[in-house]
Amino acid sequence: MVDTVSTTLGQALVFSAPSGSGKTTLINYLRSLYPNLRFSVSACSRAPRTGEKDGESYYFLSAAEFRRRIERGDFLEWEEVYEGNFYGTLRSEVQRLWARKEVVLFDVDVKGALNLKRALGDLALTIFIAPPSREALRERLMARATETEESLAKRLERYDLEMAQKENFDYVVINDDLEKAKKELSTIVANFLARPPFA
Repeated sequence: MVDTVSTTLGQALVFSAPSGSGKTTLINYLRSLYPNLRFSVSACSRAPRTGEKDGESYYFLSAAEFRRRIERGDFLEWEEVYEGNFYGTLRSEVQRLWARKEVVLFDVDVKGALNLKRALGDLALTIFIAPPSREALRERLMARATETEESLAKRLERYDLEMAQKENFDYVVINDDLEKAKKELSTIVANFLARPPFA
């Protein structure tokens, strides 16, 4: 049994992908198939922006409180994005959703995904969504018409780092043909959810 999460057991789907891979489209497709998929609400140490609500957008904590809760072991995973700016996943949030018989959904970077897998073990399924090639990703990003040369270069550099980690995921789905990717992903998820949530 996974000792990092106590009380109620459940299941989690953890997604990661380079920007422009079509991850959001595929996640939305899965959510149309499985109404009990629910995004985990992350915690952060920044102040709420206009329109954001505590417990819905994020759990807003001060940097000092975030550090206290790290020391207390309240986080499954966390990261200091830059000095004093923390983001993370509270154990209590996962427990809250599992108590409601919901499957926890994560859309995180590669590092966060692998940390969640270490924490949750077999209760989590990690899926990496990949574009068919670096050039295909470049074309998709350019087609958005939202990228500068500088931001495009940064995304492609990040792509190289992320792709180097893809073999550490349970599954890699290559999103070349969207309908094919949907079918492959729905089969993977159906098989995982058919298993009882035991580690």
